[in-house]
Amino acid sequence: MKYLICLIICLFGCVTFGQRFAEQIPQLKKYKQSEVLDSVKGIDIFDRLVEALGGDSVKFNKQGYNVQGWSEEYYQNGAILHKGYYVDGKIKVFKNYYENGQLERTFINPDPLHAILHLYFENGQPKRRITYYNGKPQKLYEFYENGLPKLTEEKEKDLKYPLLRKEWFSDGQIYKELEINDLKEKQYKASIYYPNGQLKERGNYKLGHDGNSLEKTGHWQYYDEKGKKIKS
Repeated sequence: MKYLICLIICLFGCVTFGQRFAEQIPQLKKYKQSEVLDSVKGIDIFDRLVEALGGDSVKFNKQGYNVQGWSEEYYQNGAILHKGYYVDGKIKVFKNYYENGQLERTFINPDPLHAILHLYFENGQPKRRITYYNGKPQKLYEFYENGLPKLTEEKEKDLKYPLLRKEWFSDGQIYKELEINDLKEKQYKASIYYPNGQLKERGNYKLGHDGNSLEKTGHWQYYDEKGKKIKS
């Protein structure tokens, strides 16, 4: 009889402890892809937790403390949505996934000044690769869904002006090239092409007084789609 009483007390204690332990585990919300996937930005709902990307929010656990270490989020079908490593509620490294299991983005923040973000289309092709310096994009590489390059842009180390910019048509043909050739005067040589590959325009730009816009300067040459010079 005493043994039975002890067993009941032990089982009751285990159940009570199990309930208390379960209460300490954060109840994770499970998502549908339509809730988290923006047609332009992708799955960016966790960016607010990334200080290196300008995020100013913090993730808390059920007890109200900042999340520490690895944390995961899931879709309603059980597939993983997000896995990240947190320090004081802020993400330092993470991966997001599409509902089909395909990687959507990866992010690493090796030190306070540098961060690298890679994004992917749902078919697995690269979508965008960005290198950040001090919270701002310093190098940007964009791709079409077929895997071909779409845009490349690189800025100088203080992010005050671009060093080069290239754009492509969706078939891989170059559309525009812009590269600095005079650092002191902030002047760029530029070439623009037709879809058939023929040169359309060639000349120079100069950085505007606002530090953002580019203004045509000097002598420009213009051509028709067959390569014949039409004016200059």
